[in-house]
Amino acid sequence: MNLDYPLASNSWDEKEVKAATSLLESKKLTMGEFVNKYEDNFASFFGSKYAVMTSSGSSANLLLISSLMHHSKKNIRLNHGDEIIVPAVSWSTTFFPISQNHLKLVFVDIDKETLNIDTDKVLNAITKKTKAIFAVNLLGNPADLDLLKSICKERDIYLIEDNCESMGAKLNDIYTGSYGFAGTYSSFFSHHISTMEGGCVVTDDRELYEIMLSMRAHGWTRNLPEDSIIYKREKNDFYESFNFILPGYNLRPLELSGVIGIEQLIKFPKFLSMRRKNAMVYKNCSDMLIKNKIRIQKENGSSSYFGFAFMTESKNHRNYLIEKLKLAGVETRPIVSGNFTLNPVIKKLNHRVQGRLENANIVHNSGFFIGNHHYDVRDKLDRVIDFICKR
Repeated sequence: MNLDYPLASNSWDEKEVKAATSLLESKKLTMGEFVNKYEDNFASFFGSKYAVMTSSGSSANLLLISSLMHHSKKNIRLNHGDEIIVPAVSWSTTFFPISQNHLKLVFVDIDKETLNIDTDKVLNAITKKTKAIFAVNLLGNPADLDLLKSICKERDIYLIEDNCESMGAKLNDIYTGSYGFAGTYSSFFSHHISTMEGGCVVTDDRELYEIMLSMRAHGWTRNLPEDSIIYKREKNDFYESFNFILPGYNLRPLELSGVIGIEQLIKFPKFLSMRRKNAMVYKNCSDMLIKNKIRIQKENGSSSYFGFAFMTESKNHRNYLIEKLKLAGVETRPIVSGNFTLNPVIKKLNHRVQGRLENANIVHNSGFFIGNHHYDVRDKLDRVIDFICKR
């Protein structure tokens, strides 16, 4: 049997091709007006004041954490040695920018049903050195952001979100990524929209926005607004062309990514609607899967269903199914990193583990996921799930 079910698929059509071709013919290749327009559209769509496009979701995380190191307000600015609470299950570049900025990672377990950070474990992880919680909305599923925000308010810390897998997810009719002080997104090929490579950071904080504008492009002043609140620009454009005020990077997107992103964002509501319709098959098969000793991810709020996660009864069961699906033409992946602390790189990161990571270990040893798509795959997904249940 060949089920032919890929992990991800191309969401472009002639509109993206036409936009990209027109741009290439104009020779306007470096970051410019189309990136700016995409940022404006992105911020407006997700209900934030500001958006900064980056070269990837990973660089969005790096830009956010690095920029917080330079904020003027003491209750916001991160300092070397501060602790950042993170879930044990996420992508590597959720964690690396924290360590790279000489901050301490504090890993806590996940909820076994939603696969997101366990709020009870968060409470036990907070110390005098805790400065922020970096919540991850995993595989499209909102974390318990209301409770996390309440915890942050009570403990005088703040919430930021890695929303790279969850564009379009909502909790209480608010888009994830805009719940906290700032949030990050990805528009890589396999994600909800595709700008080839690309990412974004949103925030309502004007100072953070301007710091990110500078640090995204070398730490220079050239991209700051005329009425900047972090730097008083000289009227001499020549002077401001190479004037550096922050230890920045080059995390700029291409203008090509911006022009494609504009088209993709227009289509996104339809993409999102189809992903959720596909997910009804996944949810409706829950009882059948449970009878076959397989659990699925419990939805919290309104998931944007990046993919479909399965937790099997054992590692052997998982490995058997993965091989069986591979032979049938179904692509699978681990549930993100599994328990990230089991990766060898953990020895190189300043961190501590709060309690036992029992649920993260279950995901690591017996979990896998398959892809979702922006078009109708309901019949095919139904066949895939039926195939999984026939052991």
